[in-house]
Amino acid sequence: MSATATDSAMMHRALQLARLGAGHVSPNPMVGAVITAADGRIIGEGWHRRYGSGHAEVNAVASVSETDRHLLPESTIYVTLEPCSHYGKTPPCAKLLIDNHLRRVVIGASDPNPLVSGRGVRMLREAGIEVTEGVLADECRALNSRFMTAQILGRPHITLKWAQSADGYMAATDNDGKPYPVQFSTPVTALDVHRLRAVSDAIMVGTETLLADNPSLNTRLWPGSSPRPVLFKSERLPHYATVMQRNPILLDPNRPLEDNMHSLWTDYGISSLIVEGGPTLLRSFIEAGLYDRIRVETSDKILGSGIMAPKELKNMPTHTLKLT
Repeated sequence: MSATATDSAMMHRALQLARLGAGHVSPNPMVGAVITAADGRIIGEGWHRRYGSGHAEVNAVASVSETDRHLLPESTIYVTLEPCSHYGKTPPCAKLLIDNHLRRVVIGASDPNPLVSGRGVRMLREAGIEVTEGVLADECRALNSRFMTAQILGRPHITLKWAQSADGYMAATDNDGKPYPVQFSTPVTALDVHRLRAVSDAIMVGTETLLADNPSLNTRLWPGSSPRPVLFKSERLPHYATVMQRNPILLDPNRPLEDNMHSLWTDYGISSLIVEGGPTLLRSFIEAGLYDRIRVETSDKILGSGIMAPKELKNMPTHTLKLT
């Protein structure tokens, strides 16, 4: 059965629900689910609320009232991501849908996880359940770009972030050429940065930034968990620094950057990383082509001289965000 206008409308609702898990489910994806009876009435909704807890399908089925449960064999469930087919922290969602005799399953995006990809759909179809795939697929994949990147590329989704003056400087310098920070952010843009941190697993700065600024790198302006600090091992790391009290991940500076990024995913389960360092650290990621998004906050201040920000590249992603 091909997708209908109703399918798209219900998948939009499932996407709304999925977003409620932002900042709480990583390294799992955000997933939403909606169950409709044969007459089109919504009888159940759910989303993945927290890592390790019930998935969206589990919560949606559980939300169906006792008076409506007899409707499940004639009902359709809309799920933003392919139902899982393996035992992890929770039982397979595909089995749950089979056991509850759902008539039809409408899926937004397939799951790139090799433990799931295609298997959930196959389980459902082999059980005689009608499956429609690819409804609002682009929107569903975009919702979980961090999860998708980690699963497909084997490294975190990487966001490079910096603030700069209108004439392209990240910091000013004194008469001796020593850099000192300049406040570029506004209360609104600072809030947005903390929102970004709240939905990211980890945040990275260089040793020079740590020595100069002793940044907190937390989410004090936005609800949610603070990202785990990531640093390069160095004898110059100040043990008094705030982030040193937050169990930072220490990477080997002698390994290739790409190897370190793969290690963040395979060894620590980090699916998303913000790099907020100085120009040297940022350029190392740019030169290696290790980034998925660049967020540049451009102030209206003019410095005239100082520490130059990285130059925009021809292959910079089109979703680069400039804030003024």
